[in-house]
Amino acid sequence: MQAESEKLLLLGDHWSRSEVDETAFRDARLGRRFGDLLCRLSDRMGGTIPLACQDWASTKAAYRFFSNPKVEEADILAGHLEATKGRYAVSEGPILVLQDTTEFTYQRRNPHDIGFTKSVNSGRDKNGRLRHHAVCGILMHSSLVVTEEGLPLGLAAVKFWNRDKFKGTAQLKRKINPTRVPIEAKESVRWLDNLRQSITLLGQPDRCVHVGDRESDIYELYCLARDLGTHFVVRTVVDRLAGSGDHTVKSEMREAPSAGTHSIEVRVDDDKVERVTLDIQYKRIHVYPPIGKQKRYPSLDLTVIHASEVGVPPGR
Repeated sequence: MQAESEKLLLLGDHWSRSEVDETAFRDARLGRRFGDLLCRLSDRMGGTIPLACQDWASTKAAYRFFSNPKVEEADILAGHLEATKGRYAVSEGPILVLQDTTEFTYQRRNPHDIGFTKSVNSGRDKNGRLRHHAVCGILMHSSLVVTEEGLPLGLAAVKFWNRDKFKGTAQLKRKINPTRVPIEAKESVRWLDNLRQSITLLGQPDRCVHVGDRESDIYELYCLARDLGTHFVVRTVVDRLAGSGDHTVKSEMREAPSAGTHSIEVRVDDDKVERVTLDIQYKRIHVYPPIGKQKRYPSLDLTVIHASEVGVPPGR
């Protein structure tokens, strides 16, 4: 009797049920199986599949589900994306859409069955030459929707991929200027794809602020955000041409007045948390696209924010 009541709770009242769309699967049985699996795995986060499933029959059913060619990534995500959309619709105010890439690495006897994520330096051989090896795994680029208070609402877009081989990025840069390669031919197009998918799912683009690290400092992303009527905050890495085109953003920001100070907590090298004071500057600047793309993309008026620590201690 107790086991039966636990099963009913598992299938009916668990939070994960709202994240599953069983009708998205080509076979309704696969939808029910996924709902059961999500419930079991979430209750034993970090545990193995046998631990989560508890018995041999459920464990075998889980492995059959994972190896079933009829199960698609879109089927699994459909329910969660709709749940994210619903939570977004009932929320208020500006919403942050955080984009970043996560790497999952694995140890496999035949790594080509999965693919690779990157090439890393693995030391030197007996002759002193550098050795490299490819890391087996999968890459995931996701857009996490959160409120201003930091409450996560769910994913609005996600992309999985891996690499079959590496072509030597450093050597390629000696032969071709990366700024002249169309964004559609680059792996970094994922930033634009996620932005489009997020706005398509969520709607109300003027509410969204898309946040990215230095890898998202892509001029095409800025143009797309403008075209879609949405906003972004990106940590820059490129010192772009600005003003009338005879100087850069960095040189123009040197003349920007201070707008005041702001205090934040940061974790320093010895793993201690310190409160530091930042001097804030900001200015609306006319910014130009890369020289190789000026015929394809317009110049834009962007707000540039510069934050620098006040009284930096020696050695930091």
